Amino acid sequence: MIHIERSRKESAYLQLYRGLREEIEEGARKAGSRLPSRRSMAEEAGVSVITVDHAYDILQDEGYIVGIPKSGYYVCFGAEADGWRTRLRTEQARPAADPPIRDAPEDFPFTVLARVMRNVLSVQDRRILAKSPGTGMDALKETLSLYLMRSRGMQAGKEQILIGAGAEYLYGLVAQLFGRDRPYLTESPCYGKITGVYRAFGAEVIGLPMGDEGIDSAALRPMDAAVLHVTPYNSYPSGVTASASKRREYIRWAAENRVYLVEDDYDSEFAAPSRRIDTLYSQAPGRVIYIGTFTKSLAPSIRMAYMVLPEALVPLFEEKLGFYSCTVPVYDQLVLEAFIREGHLERYIASRRRKNRKEAGKGGGVREAQP
Repeated sequence: MIHIERSRKESAYLQLYRGLREEIEEGARKAGSRLPSRRSMAEEAGVSVITVDHAYDILQDEGYIVGIPKSGYYVCFGAEADGWRTRLRTEQARPAADPPIRDAPEDFPFTVLARVMRNVLSVQDRRILAKSPGTGMDALKETLSLYLMRSRGMQAGKEQILIGAGAEYLYGLVAQLFGRDRPYLTESPCYGKITGVYRAFGAEVIGLPMGDEGIDSAALRPMDAAVLHVTPYNSYPSGVTASASKRREYIRWAAENRVYLVEDDYDSEFAAPSRRIDTLYSQAPGRVIYIGTFTKSLAPSIRMAYMVLPEALVPLFEEKLGFYSCTVPVYDQLVLEAFIREGHLERYIASRRRKNRKEAGKGGGVREAQP
């Protein structure tokens, strides 16, 4: 029985989620075993059904369990669960990919953004005309560092973060950082611009076939490669989300082969009801290059992305690419910094999550293309 401590600051649903995750990882709940119904678990743990809903949602989004309509929730974690995961996943229809969204969502807080833009103009005045530091404004990078800690559990100092005009620009920096002597490994299929950018810089690209849980294990053979570029959540165009077991397999493979992972995280902000979502970076910060973008979470016109480097790569980046100028105007960076610092981004994401969950519950969930 999982004991919920009311005196702790941590929410009851997070305590329940962590307790169940620990039991699953330690083998107390075996692959293929059925979890108690939401009502039974609520009675057992002394919490509300809504609390259990939140905990089960997170476990399902992270690949520890699978929910089958009119059947219940089943554990699908560990190497021995491959057969279970395949069978259970086939019972869940995966919606087809839609064309890329070109307009901002109707619920985007445009009036809030307009007010922030006016305030930045008023406060910063002519300072918005200054040249940005090469890796981006310190104010934005410090605010991003705090945001990533709150929302992703990632610990990264501002010196590890660099700002760029879109994810494609950052792919190009990765290609220049590691050169073209070794191949670049990607998911197959994957977002076309990933392979396009790497090949534009003269690199050989090898696509590794995808299964229901991520890259097929047989394809992750020992290999001398520059990087392995993965999209763990909602990979486009396959729609595959890597399970918890598969994410750990990526990290283990990268460590054994001394290869860096590039974690392309364009969509996981809408992945779960919890504000804390595990990333490959949070599990292996010394082995993962993390790329995030605001094109999907805010609007297509906000061509701003960021890359978080492992500490060990910061000196190499400064040596090889430190001469680059930042490709994002100071004004745009300061507007985004204020928008995040004042809490508008997190409120908007929370609103979108609630809306997405309602649509998914009605069967109207829509899978969007990677921007």
